[in-house]
Amino acid sequence: MLTRRQSLGLLAAGLPALHLRAKAAPSLAPKPLVFAHRGASALRPEHTLASYARAMMDGADFIEPDLVMTRDGHLVVRHESNIVGTTDVSERPEFASRHRSLKIDGRVETGWFTTDFTLAELKTLRARERLSTIRVHNTRYDDHFEIPTFEEVIEQVAAQSAATGKVFGLVPEIKHSTYFNSLGLNPEAAFLQTIAAHDYTRQAPLELQSFETGNLGRIRADVLSINPQARLMLLMGERKDIPPDLLADGKTTTFGDLMTPEGLKEVRHYADVIGPSNTDLIPRDSKGAWMEPSSLVTDAHRAGLLVHSYTARPENHFLPAQLRSTAGDAARNPEGMIAELRRYLDMGIDGFFTDDPALGRKAVDGTI
Repeated sequence: MLTRRQSLGLLAAGLPALHLRAKAAPSLAPKPLVFAHRGASALRPEHTLASYARAMMDGADFIEPDLVMTRDGHLVVRHESNIVGTTDVSERPEFASRHRSLKIDGRVETGWFTTDFTLAELKTLRARERLSTIRVHNTRYDDHFEIPTFEEVIEQVAAQSAATGKVFGLVPEIKHSTYFNSLGLNPEAAFLQTIAAHDYTRQAPLELQSFETGNLGRIRADVLSINPQARLMLLMGERKDIPPDLLADGKTTTFGDLMTPEGLKEVRHYADVIGPSNTDLIPRDSKGAWMEPSSLVTDAHRAGLLVHSYTARPENHFLPAQLRSTAGDAARNPEGMIAELRRYLDMGIDGFFTDDPALGRKAVDGTI
């Protein structure tokens, strides 16, 4: 814990103190929300029921399942269709012949892909820690957990809500929409069918995410007819990148174009929220040091959009250079992550994704 003198020193250096807060810019939300990024993925392998359970125990407001499709049309929870880095598939000889390269969202990837497996086959695999050299402690949970379906995550969240009396939101992301549709699969239809079939997702807070623009516009009315309080979020990739659906249509509009004041006005036609990276809020130089903040939060609010940024992580590796400790690249640095978040909160963000919801909760509630 920092002393008052140390906190004043951080302020003098233009950095956020852990205890002394600058006056926050106006936010469009009553209190910033804590989104559990793939669950409590700093403490359990991502996108497992164990990761979600820990996130809810640790004070998350929303749970994030990333949704990809199986060959037989089911929605399962993985960060990408390529499961080479998050399961034991590479050690399963019965699936060796399915190793291949595919072009997804304009990039060639090599590995094993969910669309080459039925749900029953995927259920035989076991989850593994993706960042195994940084989160070595999470590798002790390797091979303990199944790949969950979207329905299983909804049921888990609903059960935890009933047991604790706290309503947890869901912030699912439809991945690779254009790619899946090119295979004859329809993730949007599967998503709508699933949320309509469950009492919890018809009533609880729901925020649908996508890096694509077209699918949000196509299903916006259908989502709201099922859950009137739902919101839709356009996730923002690298400023130079083109959203996958626009790229597939031969268009040249980049995420950077969509981050301009005029671009944000267009986004507001189909989304309620933008999800930029933290480096879009405050860029970093080649050494990872913070530079001058952008005007993105202010510009988004002027366009009537909420801002939910990604991703706050507690290891030195992911922190801006000014906040890293001397303990090593992979070392946990809770105070550094809280300091980072508090600077974004002072800029007026309405919520944030974090791999460590307990620390995110402390940043919002001021309990450290």
